[in-house]
Formats: sequence, structure tokens, C-alpha cells
Amino acid sequence: DRVDDILAQWARERPDLDTGPMGLLGRLKRLTDLLSEELTAVFRAHGLTAASFDVLATLRRAGAPHALSPSELMDWTMVASGTMTNRLDRLEAEGLIERARLVVQLTPQGLALIDRVVTDHVANQHRLLAALPPELRGPVGAGLKAWLAGLETGARPAAPGTGR
Repeated sequence: DRVDDILAQWARERPDLDTGPMGLLGRLKRLTDLLSEELTAVFRAHGLTAASFDVLATLRRAGAPHALSPSELMDWTMVASGTMTNRLDRLEAEGLIERARLVVQLTPQGLALIDRVVTDHVANQHRLLAALPPELRGPVGAGLKAWLAGLETGARPAAPGTGR
């Protein structure tokens, strides 16, 4: 793949560098880009963005009555207050959510839409994962989980040249 070509160029030009991490991170970046395009296409087909899907799916996962406070939504979706307000304004204007006393709730229209979208989304995820051999899915998932946990805990060494 192109990453191997890039690594070969670096090996030729800078044989003193261990570019192994560049290969792994380069492939992850390419995968992220490709997966994002494929996931976004499903959301777009239903008139949603990834951001609006995230809000609707979060409310749906919460269970009946499919309502959360704005602060709970911000915690689950990991966005700032202003960003959440913009998302909620749009979804409310489309009739997919309603804001009531301190909660945001799916409307019947919003519930029906997210149920259709999440069905297509999960089918799309299965389609995308089909390119990874079944016997690798567990180990890859476990490795990514461990890596993510290590980075999220903040137990990582300082980045070279940053002092952090």
C-alpha cells in the first residue's frame, strides 16, 4: 500500500529513524478517513450529519422516554455548550427533538428517524468490518481498547520537543 511506499522513502532518506509508528498511524489515519466517508454517506442519505446522528442516537440509547438534560447530552457527545445549542436548535427546527423543562426529548418523528438510521448504520458497520478477517476482529478491538485507555488516562510520556 501507499504507506509501505512512504516508509521505504523514509528508510532511504533517514535510515536513522524508526518509522514503525508512522506506518501504524498512517494506516489508522487512512482508515479513519475512509470509514468517516462511508459512515457519513448513510447519515446524509437520511438528511442527517454525523453530529445530528450523534445527538439523536444518544437520546435513543437513553431508553424511554428518550430524554436527557442538555448537560448529560454534552457529556455523552463530548461537545461544548455552544456546539450543543446549535445542534439542538437545528434538530428542534426539524421537529426531531423538543425541549421541555430541563430536558431534551426525541419527538415521535425523531424516534422513528433514528430507528431507521441506526438500522442502516449498523448494517453499514457490518459491511465495512467485512474487510477485516473475523479472526482479527477480537485482537484488533482489544488492542485498540488498551491503546485508547492508555492515552485517555493521561499516562503517556511527554511528546518530543514539547515538554508535555
